[in-house]
Amino acid sequence: MLARNAESLFWIGRYVERAEYTARILDVAVHQLLEDATVDPDRTSRVLLRVLGIESPEHELDVWSVTELVAFDPDNGGSIIDSVSRARENARGAREVTSTEMWECLNATYNGLPGAERASRALGPHQFCHYITDRAAMFAGLSDSTLSRDDGYRFLLLGRSIERVDMTVRLLLSRAGDRTSSPAWVTVLRSAGAHDPYLRTHRGVLDANQIAEFILLDRLFPRSVFHSLRVAEACLQELDQRPNSRFAARHEAHRLLGRARSELEFLPAKVLFEDLPSRLLWLQQTCHEVGEAVALQYFHAESWVAWTGLHGRIELRLEETA
Repeated sequence: MLARNAESLFWIGRYVERAEYTARILDVAVHQLLEDATVDPDRTSRVLLRVLGIESPEHELDVWSVTELVAFDPDNGGSIIDSVSRARENARGAREVTSTEMWECLNATYNGLPGAERASRALGPHQFCHYITDRAAMFAGLSDSTLSRDDGYRFLLLGRSIERVDMTVRLLLSRAGDRTSSPAWVTVLRSAGAHDPYLRTHRGVLDANQIAEFILLDRLFPRSVFHSLRVAEACLQELDQRPNSRFAARHEAHRLLGRARSELEFLPAKVLFEDLPSRLLWLQQTCHEVGEAVALQYFHAESWVAWTGLHGRIELRLEETA
């Protein structure tokens, strides 16, 4: 597979997942601001921006100003509109390795953004967030049902899984310093789409330790950090051209993911909450390093020597490989 196609699929997975998670987090924050009069809009908005890695402005923030920044600002690198636009742009440049249904889904989502924004301004931010999460779910379903299980699918799934770990860790970091009895932990469950699965697993008992354990360590919930790390690790193992090598984890990205997964897999649940912020920051840094290692391993261009012209002149050319 050409390196540019592999890189496009990797980033399509990341951008679509980023747009969906951002919409989920914004939707929960907006509902909290509108329903709870005791919540400080400016403080809650700044926490939201910090979670998403968006620089906070100097002026005071409220529901609509934070929605403008997070959802509608095309010049903001972390906004929902920017993520959808970048996913579509990558898909347009990699049409030969994406299915027609995937491209039509992303293209229709992009073209529907102005209408969704107008509806949101008339009826509230929930309309826009719901539109994004629905379209992201449709794209994920089309990807799983129309792509062959080849290297292209693995790069898409790898990008989706790494971004899911990063966004989930950001979400947990926003509440890592809160009291274990704080009701804000429920917003973490809702933002991660884990509220109903958690309640069914723990029979309605809301406890911060169990919430952190569920989101980080649960092996059956597909949005947990552990499950996403395991999926990403499996993708890299299948992409390895020598999977049965005598020496495991020959590449840096595979080694980093394996270390993070094993660290969580064998971590006693009772010590999970001890030094939780440091553990989450380490996971976030690991995601960044994995992204760089994957880019270095698969997305760079290598020079090759070719005979050209009538006089057998040697030229160096660039051929993309992945």
